[in-house]
Amino acid sequence: MERVALIQMTSGPNPQDNLAHIAKQVEAVAKAGAHLVVTPENALVFGQRADYHRHAEPLGDGPLQSALAAMAQQWGVWLVIGSMPIRTANGVTATSVVFDSTGHLVGHYDKLHMFDVDVADGHGRYRESETFTPGEEIVTLDTPFGHLGLSICYDVRFPQLYNELVRRGATLILVPAAFTAVTGQAHWEALLRARAIETQSWVLAVNQTGTHEGGRETWGHSMVISPWGEVVATLAREVDNLVVEIDIKQVASCRSAMPVGQHSRFDNQFIPVR
Repeated sequence: MERVALIQMTSGPNPQDNLAHIAKQVEAVAKAGAHLVVTPENALVFGQRADYHRHAEPLGDGPLQSALAAMAQQWGVWLVIGSMPIRTANGVTATSVVFDSTGHLVGHYDKLHMFDVDVADGHGRYRESETFTPGEEIVTLDTPFGHLGLSICYDVRFPQLYNELVRRGATLILVPAAFTAVTGQAHWEALLRARAIETQSWVLAVNQTGTHEGGRETWGHSMVISPWGEVVATLAREVDNLVVEIDIKQVASCRSAMPVGQHSRFDNQFIPVR
């Protein structure tokens, strides 16, 4: 059994405020025995285009990433920041960064799918492509807790990505998000359970929650879902953390009992867990 933690938060445009909140939550969940800690999308900066671009750092360099690395090392946890703005030669990406328990940056993933959508809420128009450059790579990462498959928010609507994550060996899929209140109420749980059932993987989904500066509302309801598609733990819309024990061996037993990957007649076959 492995103990994992989700940090549900209401981030704002000031990264130092967000960083201080994350630090308190990491301390709390580490003391509760968590070994893997995951934050939402836009965990360090949640604002306007200018905010993301002003605070963007080169990958592996900058005060925000240094503080996160020190935090992971101090508490001996693997720390996944759901996304933060990273500056590249081609623009700013929305990037998940993964630090191991010694504070080393061991992986990153640039969000592939941009949320360019009109939503019937107070914000109305969402155009992530006007702020961020989309990623180009599918990313998995071996860890002591299982093989991570990395994704971010709007990615969850594209099952082809998750099939490919599993084809590359993923057993534990992360979905950090800033799902809106409108789309979250309609689709959040249904999409997450579908991805877990289809891939027969654990899904850790951690969302932003509440009303953010500028009036944008997010749905919360961070949750952990088993390879059988069961919601084993969830939060509501409060700012809080969730610490859950998972058994990664359930992935192998689920895939063995119902070997849908082996039965697939499409080209992208699942890699069996051994």
